Amino acid sequence: MIRLSELKLPLDHPEHALQELIVRTLDISPADIQSHTIYKRSYDARKQKLLLVYIVDVELGNPQLEAKLLAKFVANSHIRPAPDMAYHLITQVKEAPAIRPVVIGFGPCGIFAAMMLAQMGFKPIVIERGKPVRERTKDTWGLWRKRVLHTESNVQFGEGGAGTFSDGKLWSQIKDPRFLGRKVMTEFVKAGAPEEILLVSKPHIGTFRLVKVVENMREQIIAMGGEIRFQQRVSDFQIDNGHIRGLTIENLQDNSHYELRADHVVLALGHSSRDTFAKLHERGVYMEAKPFSVGFRIEHPQGLIDRARLGQHAGHPLLGAADYKLVHHAANGRSVYSFCMCPGGTVVAATSEESRVVTNGMSQYSRNERNANAGIVVGISPADYPGGPLAGIDFQRQLESNAFTMGGSNYEAPGQLVGDFIAGKPSTELGSVEPSYKPGVHLTDLATALPEYAITAMREALPAFGKKIKGFDMHDAVLTGVETRTSSPLRITRGDDFQSLNVKGLYPAGEGASYAGGILSAGVDGIEVAEAVAKQLFIQYS
Repeated sequence: MIRLSELKLPLDHPEHALQELIVRTLDISPADIQSHTIYKRSYDARKQKLLLVYIVDVELGNPQLEAKLLAKFVANSHIRPAPDMAYHLITQVKEAPAIRPVVIGFGPCGIFAAMMLAQMGFKPIVIERGKPVRERTKDTWGLWRKRVLHTESNVQFGEGGAGTFSDGKLWSQIKDPRFLGRKVMTEFVKAGAPEEILLVSKPHIGTFRLVKVVENMREQIIAMGGEIRFQQRVSDFQIDNGHIRGLTIENLQDNSHYELRADHVVLALGHSSRDTFAKLHERGVYMEAKPFSVGFRIEHPQGLIDRARLGQHAGHPLLGAADYKLVHHAANGRSVYSFCMCPGGTVVAATSEESRVVTNGMSQYSRNERNANAGIVVGISPADYPGGPLAGIDFQRQLESNAFTMGGSNYEAPGQLVGDFIAGKPSTELGSVEPSYKPGVHLTDLATALPEYAITAMREALPAFGKKIKGFDMHDAVLTGVETRTSSPLRITRGDDFQSLNVKGLYPAGEGASYAGGILSAGVDGIEVAEAVAKQLFIQYS
């Protein structure tokens, strides 16, 4: 099979045009082609006439012709042998070990770690502090609609993890030589995600569709012998002579406790399991503070972003709502950038702790809400919050508590118009942009919502972004604070064997341990960690 890249066609090209372009590119007859499959479709909007860009895998009927063509075009980097993207299990056992592997957390990383262990026959046990995804969704709406926070069932905790209440973005910039991202996508499609995620350059599922996909993946794991224990929180770790030996589990339904023997534990905690981080630190598990980012959510009319990014093609159904990615290096040395951009979405309340305000962004599959939103965040480092591995959590909590007070102490978020923020004066009334955050936005002056260096850098960055996207610094655009959960503020460091540096059998994984940054990369990390666990189990029981 031959892979062709950089095949460009007009936006509204007829269906037969792609095969005709393949024929011209390879200088062959249409009859030579047995089939062709679109691997990836993106678009190039750098010129006035927008073009679709394809990567296509072509199967020829004659293997000798394929070899001849590859030799003929050996100097052409856009004509190459198609890689083998199939996933192959590294092992498969007939009987699970007596002490089954445990996965803590059932977000994207935990789901894929459990899925792979189940596919290999190890019958994992999953411990999830939150509720099943549909119950969790109801609890999350309780905060958004009634200002009632469930501290164990919210945007951060529960089946599907924080990624469930997001745009469901499925792209990443990680190196992926084994095409594990393709395995993640294939499993999503198998569980009910739209098949187009396999070919579009920036695939997404959206929150409502993710709910059913996550449920289907749970049922697959159970059907293969896995076990999912909801509303069970790990309250302690039994570590003996540098090896994990067991867990203390609190049943949150009746507040009872029990012990679970465990020699192989995947820590797929997510970035907000602050109490678990503290317990791991107390038990001496090696971890270190790391950089992360803080900032605000910004909202514009989606139509403004569409016109700025797509020009005359704005609104085309094949393109959908436009996104953006921005970065500015400020004079004070800080980097300001857009984060987790959600086209046609909403800003959501994402706290997991009482009397704190946290913002995040979310989109449905349709991406047809009136506003575009993104985090506009500033990079910070442990030098900004000295004090050890847990100091970043304290820093986050201070900002979140302050935001709660600034918003009126009722889970409303403090907000300000972009024009007023740049000018350094409080906002008193909204303009043309209606913020989407629920329970509501309390207009104020955000100057004290973040450290001075972050405010200064953002005031410089917004006009600079306006030069890249016309209207980005419009006066009526709305900033909502605060965005603090961009990534984990610490790293639970692991070695080349994926195990903790000082506790064998403990496998730090995903966003919480700072080895992923989004649904796709978390899923890939879950696969790799599951493989590492399987190798150790195979050695132990062979």
